[in-house]
Amino acid sequence: MSTRTDAPTRREQILREAARLFAERGFHGVGVDEIGAAVGISGPGLYRHFAGKEAMLAELLVGISERLLSGGRIRVAESPGDPEALLASLIDGHIDFALDDRPLITLHDRELDRLRESDRKLVRQLQRQYAELWVTAVRELHPEVPEAEARAAVHAVFGLLNSTPHLGSRGSGLPGSRARTETLLRRLAHGAFASLTP
Repeated sequence: MSTRTDAPTRREQILREAARLFAERGFHGVGVDEIGAAVGISGPGLYRHFAGKEAMLAELLVGISERLLSGGRIRVAESPGDPEALLASLIDGHIDFALDDRPLITLHDRELDRLRESDRKLVRQLQRQYAELWVTAVRELHPEVPEAEARAAVHAVFGLLNSTPHLGSRGSGLPGSRARTETLLRRLAHGAFASLTP
């Protein structure tokens, strides 16, 4: 969801490679030296940036939750009084995340329980706030739908969009192009919400 075009900082490079390696081989299957080698520095050199692997994992999972919530709030502010446009924007933003940050989805699914309790609670809190943005948009668009049903639909769509790690090898989606994958995910997500009303 970022629009930055400048080169990533060393810290960002470390986090990107840590996410990739953790997703591929598991948190305990990756050493600090391997992460360092992936960005061209010694393993001990990583400690100038992070206290250890646990700190990297926390920053990755808390950081993506913060980015999703912040991006969602921006989308809400940009679509006042237009729940249809807002929901479409939220879907597009989450599709970008699901295609661009696939290792983080895998990491969240497999490693969330490795976080300290305070970090895990923070991730859950941020995720609940992000989901509520969606629930509000769905209920404004479909006011006849009970809140519990709208919330279930939102989480079902998250599950659908967050299935991207299973679509193919890393960096790919459907055979063809990213645009084709985006189009399919968008159509499926909109279809799921449209099915809330007979």
